[in-house]
Amino acid sequence: MAQSTVLVFALALAITMQDTLGGLISFGRDNNIRCEDIDRDSCAFSVSSTGKRCVLESRLLRSGSEEYTCGTSEIVAKKFNNHVEIDKCIQACGVDRWTLGISSDSLLDRRFVASLCSDECFQNCPNIVDLYFNLAAGEGVYLMKLCEARQSEGRRGMMEAFKSSGAATLSQEMYWLYVLADESEAPAPSSDNE
Repeated sequence: MAQSTVLVFALALAITMQDTLGGLISFGRDNNIRCEDIDRDSCAFSVSSTGKRCVLESRLLRSGSEEYTCGTSEIVAKKFNNHVEIDKCIQACGVDRWTLGISSDSLLDRRFVASLCSDECFQNCPNIVDLYFNLAAGEGVYLMKLCEARQSEGRRGMMEAFKSSGAATLSQEMYWLYVLADESEAPAPSSDNE
């Protein structure tokens, strides 16, 4: 009886893991992840066994269609290796499995920063938080300060977090991308003729 219970448990665990990861991950002979072997649906936010972050790439084929592949970036995740991000964290942190490349641009999106700074993401998804912590640091911004500013002061506070971080001044392009983001939430311009 105990053997059948163990067998049922093992089968249930195998099915759960396949659902969680989508059955899309190929491991090498030694159960190490190689980015080039990961399916495109699991590539973004994964980390190879060598600790290098995987990156989804696209290229235009002669036929006009796009081909997506998973490649190995030169960005090293110092705290992680052999890791494929789970769907729960993808959703909680507001990231997309189809994200091409690795970029700090999403840190200019208030809705993304709100998801990234949420307790659900920040407390439970250390791989994604680590990635964006390092991307923010590359821009001269301390992620914790950006999260605090978002919670207390909204857009103006986030801009101040960028400005007061001791980093070089935001480029004009980055500034206007940030200011013009979420125009749907901006008040409509008023006319003096009304």
